[in-house]
Amino acid sequence: MGLQTQPYGIQGMLKEGHKHLSGLDEAVVKNIDACKQLSTITRTSLGPNGMNKMVINHLDKLFVTSDTATIVNELEIQHPAAKILVLAGKAQQEEIGDGANLVVSFAGELLQGAEDLIRMGLHPSEIIIGYTKAINKVVQILEDMVEKGSETMDVRNKDEVILRMKAAVASKQYGQEDILCPLIADACIQVCPKNPVNFNVDNVRVAKLVGGGLHNCTTVRGMVLKGDTVGSIKKIDKAKVVVIAGGVDTTATETKGTVLIHSAEQLENYAKTEEAKVEELIKAVADSGAKVIVSGAAVGEMALHFCERYKIMVLKIGSKFELRRFCRTTGAVALLKLGAVNPDDLGHVDSISVEEIGGARVTVVRNEQGGNSVTTVLLRGSTDSILDDLERAVDDGVNTYKALCKDSRIVPGAAATEIELARKLKEFSFSETGLDQYAIGKFAESFEMIPKTLAENAGLNAMEIISTLYADHANGNVKVGIDLEEGACKDVSTLKIWDLFVTKYHALKYAADAVCTVLRVDQIIMSKPAGGPGRRDQQPMDED
Repeated sequence: MGLQTQPYGIQGMLKEGHKHLSGLDEAVVKNIDACKQLSTITRTSLGPNGMNKMVINHLDKLFVTSDTATIVNELEIQHPAAKILVLAGKAQQEEIGDGANLVVSFAGELLQGAEDLIRMGLHPSEIIIGYTKAINKVVQILEDMVEKGSETMDVRNKDEVILRMKAAVASKQYGQEDILCPLIADACIQVCPKNPVNFNVDNVRVAKLVGGGLHNCTTVRGMVLKGDTVGSIKKIDKAKVVVIAGGVDTTATETKGTVLIHSAEQLENYAKTEEAKVEELIKAVADSGAKVIVSGAAVGEMALHFCERYKIMVLKIGSKFELRRFCRTTGAVALLKLGAVNPDDLGHVDSISVEEIGGARVTVVRNEQGGNSVTTVLLRGSTDSILDDLERAVDDGVNTYKALCKDSRIVPGAAATEIELARKLKEFSFSETGLDQYAIGKFAESFEMIPKTLAENAGLNAMEIISTLYADHANGNVKVGIDLEEGACKDVSTLKIWDLFVTKYHALKYAADAVCTVLRVDQIIMSKPAGGPGRRDQQPMDED
């Protein structure tokens, strides 16, 4: 038996199988490298000319999109430092709904700058102090750049809404924003409550139907349900609605019982009483004035027969969330089971009709008058992946509307803001003494990544564009940005490209916070992964 040497130091303290990385080269630089890899992936998708990524997730589902939030969600990122960037991007997506790419790409650029400074000999603490000073200064400069008079706006004014929404939608669907923005603005304005701050994103639904094209997209005041009605009645106008959550059927008794039947006559009577009971229940609904029954579960054959006799339309909605939305749209109260209906529990619809759109039968529930609380944007496109991408653009538009209901301030878009921030921050770094001035200078340089990436993605000469932008801004034209169509630098107020102040503010803040968190790490200690069977490689499913 050979001599067994006892592990010493940290090896002796931790369980075997652990990993321990410490020091600048092992921990900090490796973390920075992982984050840079992630930002390299997302960077090429920045801006309206951003390239699409084709991501196939662990369930073999295909995503073709340039939406960073979707890309980082579907990539199963293992590295803990890169995960911090992903969380910052997700926070931005949930808070504002747009600008996740800016967070991830800008954080990657800041970390690249930090790596250069570490190689120069600066300590991470000095870099963090410099970056913190820089982000506080950036917020001040950003507030000075807000367009005058944009603090107050009427959120029901369609043109003003489109102006603020255009940049967010164009970054997902470039060239289509003139068709999509009016649709999204209409849908949002229709469901905007009296106090716009309480705007609920869930009230704007999206229905995707394959076929047709963008010009066939419409908004429907009400809901669009996939599927047909259950009975033969397909259209009804100005009707009262009753919603039954538990299904329209003869209910089984709570307790089990045995019925002894002696003769055929008794059997016939037993069946008749069941029929009579169902008829009585349906008649009670018909007498209350309801013309439509919406069921949350199965609809029995016998119940359907009597509904047809009393000319009652029957709809089945399987999802309980969809059922709740239906109740919101119609103002109905969901009842547990069939029976006598209280008039207060009834809802009202202007019309329910079954329409055939692109080969699919859908039930359209319209509610034009009164406090309309759900609106559906009906999207048409040639393939599922196009429809998914359109849906993401609509989601971004709706989230932007929610953000502008709270804060409608705008700053120049098309990289005009970023160049101005870079220029002002560079001046600020010269006034600082101490080592943190280098960090502030790097922070300022990082802003150049945005115009550079926008220009590169559009196939323009990035260096030329950045130098032209700097020259124009030095002459006092602070609203000069990149016109991607002509490949020249122009005043963005004539191009009408504006970004929301809150989008920029949160994106830069989240990016700086994530970077400081990554730089503060100097040791990584990973325990041995828990045991258990390894994940077998799943075979892709066959066609059947």
